[in-house]
Amino acid sequence: MHTQPADPALIDSRQAAWRLLATLGLVVLGNSSMYIVSVVLPAVQTEFGVGRADASLPYTLMMICLGLGGLITGRLADRHGLMPVLWVGALAVCGGFVWAGMSGSIWAFGLAHGLMGLVGSSSTFAPLMADTALWWNRRRGIAVAICASGNYIAGTIWPPIVQHGVETLGWRQTYILLGIFCGVGMFLLATRMRQRPPLVTLTPANANAPEVDRSRPFGLQPAHAQGLLFVAGMACCVAMSMPQVHIVAYCTDLGFGAARGAEMLSLMLASGIVSRLVFGVISDRMGGIRTLLLGSFLQGVALLMFLPFDGMVPLYIVSAMFGLFQGGIVPAYAIIIREHFNPKEAGARVGSVIMATLLGMALGGWMSGWVFDMTGSYHAAFLNGIAWNFLNLCIASWLFWRVRQAERGAAARA
Repeated sequence: MHTQPADPALIDSRQAAWRLLATLGLVVLGNSSMYIVSVVLPAVQTEFGVGRADASLPYTLMMICLGLGGLITGRLADRHGLMPVLWVGALAVCGGFVWAGMSGSIWAFGLAHGLMGLVGSSSTFAPLMADTALWWNRRRGIAVAICASGNYIAGTIWPPIVQHGVETLGWRQTYILLGIFCGVGMFLLATRMRQRPPLVTLTPANANAPEVDRSRPFGLQPAHAQGLLFVAGMACCVAMSMPQVHIVAYCTDLGFGAARGAEMLSLMLASGIVSRLVFGVISDRMGGIRTLLLGSFLQGVALLMFLPFDGMVPLYIVSAMFGLFQGGIVPAYAIIIREHFNPKEAGARVGSVIMATLLGMALGGWMSGWVFDMTGSYHAAFLNGIAWNFLNLCIASWLFWRVRQAERGAAARA
């Protein structure tokens, strides 16, 4: 086990590229539960005889635990290294899937997902994003985007596989087999993560960006700036969760069937992979805050498109648009923190904002189900998501304005 930081010469090296590939595999396996719970939602709701809001609670509990777990696993990784944390996460993912497959109530099903989020998936989310940012300088934006895209790759490949398993084996047997496969895969890939990352450097992700006062990000106290990013992260993901969590149920209600909904979810997240890679290149060129502003605006446009169109073909198109427009938002927060905050605090601050995004996904997944139960329609749920996205857009716009003011001031002094 390597206890000393890697040689800084390894930054942007071939070793960093191989580590990024292993990281991608870990994210794909560790985050599988985030999307397949949406696929089995109709079957679970029917088997346990609960409402749509109650059937959404396992997802909500998992996302809350995932956010809280990111803080815990991030600190443990800083202290003990990534490999032992990932090994424990592999056991939690395997055990959580098996427990969920054998559960006898919606509460046991939900607690199993909570375990996967708190210890399992959390070990392959914020800690790996923070670790990736430390191994790259010149291409930090695209490297973080590749790491984050593993989340959407998981959402692309697992829903159709699980839907086929539900139709042929049943959701319980599918869960158990998936748990064994993901747990073993994570355990093996974790052995590639022995080396500690190199010492933090101060090189910005955007090489053309002017120097900033990292003691006062955006000209604010660090706690105030962090708080704004926390609220922005939660708001954007409340909006983001509406289509991702409920598209399968929405298609079922429209009479298209759960299989078509699973295909739309897969298409949405496949488009998100492309989006994250493209936005990674964009963030390397224009910086994190501009990337966040662009992604927030485009996500709002895509959410608006769900309101007038409810035919099967239009929903396929809008789902692809939604994936293309929103995929770069979450990785942008990691870039923003590396650009505007003290690099020595990057791990904790990235973990905090990622926790906010996951809490937003949890709140949005439950809230959309609750609004549906109250109104009997998803129309109001989409409007609720649009309102939360507008809050994110306002915060991003204000922070961008403050960056522009600082850039103009620096240009005037020059």
